[in-house]
Amino acid sequence: MAPKRPRSAGAFPKPVEPTATVPAEKGELYAALDLGTNSCRMLIARPKGDQFQVVDSFSKAVQLGQGLEASGRLSRSSMARTVQALQICRRKIESHGVKRMRLVATEACRRAGNARDFIRYVRRETGLPLEIIPPEEEARLAVISCASLVSPRTEQVLVVDIGGGSTELVWIDISKVPPADRARAIMRMSGAGGFRALEGPEPSARVVDWISVPLGVATLKDQFADVEDDAARFALMSWYFEEKLADFTPYSSGSPQEGFQIIGTSGTVTTVAACHLGLKRYDRTRVDGLAMSSAQIDAVIRRFLQLGPEGRRADPRIGRDRHTLIMSGAAILQALMRVWPTDRMSVADRGLREGLLYAQMAADGVLEEMGPI
Repeated sequence: MAPKRPRSAGAFPKPVEPTATVPAEKGELYAALDLGTNSCRMLIARPKGDQFQVVDSFSKAVQLGQGLEASGRLSRSSMARTVQALQICRRKIESHGVKRMRLVATEACRRAGNARDFIRYVRRETGLPLEIIPPEEEARLAVISCASLVSPRTEQVLVVDIGGGSTELVWIDISKVPPADRARAIMRMSGAGGFRALEGPEPSARVVDWISVPLGVATLKDQFADVEDDAARFALMSWYFEEKLADFTPYSSGSPQEGFQIIGTSGTVTTVAACHLGLKRYDRTRVDGLAMSSAQIDAVIRRFLQLGPEGRRADPRIGRDRHTLIMSGAAILQALMRVWPTDRMSVADRGLREGLLYAQMAADGVLEEMGPI
């Protein structure tokens, strides 16, 4: 039986994260928390028409996966840091009276031998129902959060989510979907069918292949921490990541000449975009949805290499929390541009949290249906 399509599957949430807490209006609030290898991030939002409005947010680099590459376990110090951050999230959830929430952990907890003990520790100390999700669900949620960036001219789309511990790539064929309905066809993946094509009268987005590479900005950096030369370390990271793409079906075929679009979502991608724009202060409205070419991305990465470790540390556009991770992320990005060069990589300042919010709201049918794009 075909999965039932949520009543809100045509809606396109376009959240704008506020700089301060927004006073609550009437309407049930939803929370979404993404606990990754490096960061703990949460959004609290309410449905608003065919979108949702972010009411409160939280983000902190907790480095949950620190030392995981060597030991295979989450350390006591990293778990303690993470629980402190989760206590703040709990207080925000309680202060807003949030009842509907989904709080998920990803690659670090998937790999750690003591992950189940950590989940119990979180429940005991915070009361939060943290769950570990599989790579396919992580990839699917990132895909639906980016759907509104899909151009009507796009026939093949590659969605890339560069995380702290893993990188998800999803290749989607929407060539048989009418141009005006292509973004909406991707949104329909929020249903229970996941990456399986939805049956029915409406043309479906087809997932050609997807892969979760167990290398993200933190884990790739750790793999080459013993290489002292900055440029050599970058080159080794980039080629090493490309080797991991060998089993990805579209790897050998390269990128189509027409109707091809890459959508990149991650702190790496948004940082590269902000540096390309020369922003002294990060502006989400200018970054989210920006289209960059392979040549523009390469130019930013070359500047990162010219700066060196000390220069990157002092550059306010990169940020204190990201300067040690930006080159491993850039190595992944350069590998992708080498394999699939494009003039249309769309930058997405959105990802797993937005996908979690949309999926909850769509399942509850609280988003209004959106008309033709």
